[in-house]
Amino acid sequence: MEHKIVLTGVTGAGKTTAIGAVSEIDPVNTDVRNTDESVAKQFTTVGLDYGEIRLDGGQRLRLYGTPGQARFEFMWRIVSQGALGLIILVDNSQDGPMEALETYLDGFADLIERTACVVGVGRGATHPEPGLDDYADRLAERGVLCPVVPVDVRERSDVLMLLDLLLTQLETKTGNIDESL
Repeated sequence: MEHKIVLTGVTGAGKTTAIGAVSEIDPVNTDVRNTDESVAKQFTTVGLDYGEIRLDGGQRLRLYGTPGQARFEFMWRIVSQGALGLIILVDNSQDGPMEALETYLDGFADLIERTACVVGVGRGATHPEPGLDDYADRLAERGVLCPVVPVDVRERSDVLMLLDLLLTQLETKTGNIDESL
């Protein structure tokens, strides 16, 4: 059995890196040279990223990373079709991380309503504000109940934790997934 998980978040939050950290196949990406001078990175995703990971029972998670820019919102809708859950990555070192979170809560509202969601906050150790409680409060204001955790997307164990939290929520909600990473 296969399950589709979507990773989203601002440009530079680490979607491509997170998928690369856990994928058991060579990840596929659509990175091109970045021409947006407001973002300090050499390459950016314009289509999607893709990777796979197998669960203990042989089930496969297909991981899809979206482009971060809101102008690619049409891709968000396409990629989220049939998705089992959503991971939102937030970069605390960028300007306006709370507003960025709002963008993805709005853009993926339908998916969040019907599945499960986890928010991973990156670079929080060096940029502690806003704090995890601030994100949890904003999610509660929006009626979204999901874990908010610190994450280093370069660390396989951190990305696996995000996936495990997502699968645990789904199991609680549906009772269908009982495999572990």
